[in-house]
Amino acid sequence: MDAATSRRDVRARLELRAVHALLDSQRRRIRAYTELQRPSARLSDGVPAPPVDPSTPSGQEVLDAVPLPALLVAPVVGPDGGLRDAFYLGQNKASRAYGADRLPDARLPRWSGPLSLFEHFPALADTAVPAMLARAHRDRAPQGPETVEWLVTTAAGPVRLNDEVRVAPCGDHLLLTWERGHRLRMADAAQQLVRTCWAEWNLGDLHVEPSHGFRDVLGLTDRTSVPTLYDLAGTVTPHSLPRLYQTLYDVILRKRKTECELRFAGAGARVFRMVAEPVRIAPGSLVWALRAVLIDVTAERRRRESAESAAREAHRQLEHAEAVTEVADVLRDAVLPHFQDELAAFGLDAAAVYRPDAREAGVGGDWYKARKTPDGHPLIALGDARGHGLEAATLMAKLRYALAGLAYTEQPVERLTHWLNEVACADGTESTATAIIARYHPEDALLRWTCAGHPRPVLLRDGRAAQLPDPDGGPGLTLGVLCDTEYTAATATLRIGDIVLMYSDGLTERRGSDPGLDTRRFLDAAQECLAEAPPATGHAALQDFAERLVTRLDGPHRTDDATLLALRRIDTG
Repeated sequence: MDAATSRRDVRARLELRAVHALLDSQRRRIRAYTELQRPSARLSDGVPAPPVDPSTPSGQEVLDAVPLPALLVAPVVGPDGGLRDAFYLGQNKASRAYGADRLPDARLPRWSGPLSLFEHFPALADTAVPAMLARAHRDRAPQGPETVEWLVTTAAGPVRLNDEVRVAPCGDHLLLTWERGHRLRMADAAQQLVRTCWAEWNLGDLHVEPSHGFRDVLGLTDRTSVPTLYDLAGTVTPHSLPRLYQTLYDVILRKRKTECELRFAGAGARVFRMVAEPVRIAPGSLVWALRAVLIDVTAERRRRESAESAAREAHRQLEHAEAVTEVADVLRDAVLPHFQDELAAFGLDAAAVYRPDAREAGVGGDWYKARKTPDGHPLIALGDARGHGLEAATLMAKLRYALAGLAYTEQPVERLTHWLNEVACADGTESTATAIIARYHPEDALLRWTCAGHPRPVLLRDGRAAQLPDPDGGPGLTLGVLCDTEYTAATATLRIGDIVLMYSDGLTERRGSDPGLDTRRFLDAAQECLAEAPPATGHAALQDFAERLVTRLDGPHRTDDATLLALRRIDTG
């Protein structure tokens, strides 16, 4: 056991001891109060006893004194000793009042001497009443209460009677009493529906008066004793003990209504809201009992905790998304350049359009580069790192900056591609990427390029769009797949006004589509945009053309970031 757990256990024991001390002190105060209120002499001292009336009350008077509706019946026993019938002998005032209230329009025969109970009320024969009468007669012991439901036909229609019935031996006869049981059942049902119960805890003698459904709501069996306040303190979790103590203190000593939330230990960890008030013998006197309603708020509490947890997670995700977006913005600005006529001196104009994957914080694995180098042969490249989000962006940044450094070796593009493949292989098995890597030789208007598993560049010339032919031996392997791979370069001589388009597959891919169809879609879109409005001279016109082409191809189907790099040969004369 670690130190923190030990401290919590000690604190819980001290808090439980405080609750017990509070209850013990109140119990002592109540005992002291009762001692002070004990009379010094009996009130009956010196008072003569009343005269005794020798007359004995009649059986009907005794029956009428019973506060519940009652029938006196005589059991009819068969040869086998079993109950065959029960004859009505009399009823009390409460019974007659019950009939007048519940059955005012019933077609009932007049009572005239001993009559068969089941002939008058045939529906009773199918209830628990016959068995209760038989057991009471046989065992000479009270029976019930049991719920009895039966129908009586009246002029207004059938009346459903729902009562709690008891049967008790009365000399040689049986006394059948009942009360409107639907009130008790409705109270039980209400307690179950809203998971609410109540009780009154006497502080002087530890007696508890619970509601009828108290055990059910608290999840106790019928054989379990109703918990005293001492038991309650031992049942709640240590975290709830300070709240229980404060509630008892407010009710017992401050004599005011209060409430708290208690979490019960054990299976289910149920949570109850306790609303308590003091019960006093007289206004201003000490508190004799605590009356409380317990409301099961477990489901509500779990929903609230779930909502709070979801809110915290949403806030965490929002903060994470904002942080990722901020990083993505900085990273995108760093690795996706904005052209400022840097290549015009070499006879090229360049424009680029980038569309991020909105699901991945605005950055992905696409990258491009178009910049001059010391040898006078501008480096032009476009690549697509495997994956999505910051993971792909990290690989993309590594490859882009690696290529920028390698370009200063003034080696041909096939050598640069070989080295870049070694960089990707050294980064791990998951670090793969496709790329087009090219150099432009302005003295010959020649574009030399290699392909590493990437869509081939597209040439726009004389109003038509066509892919540039593959290098000898076909396109090379994707970067990072196999070390020591050699790449070959292809060449294309550019005329004034020719446009070369390099793009990532995120611009053309459709889920479940064929790569050949994707390429055809790109060629058709490029040719249509060119026919609608050929780009005029100047960088802005080329940028507008690239934007229109991307807009034509883009849509909700896209599941990756998309990049288009457009190069146009211009007249430098």
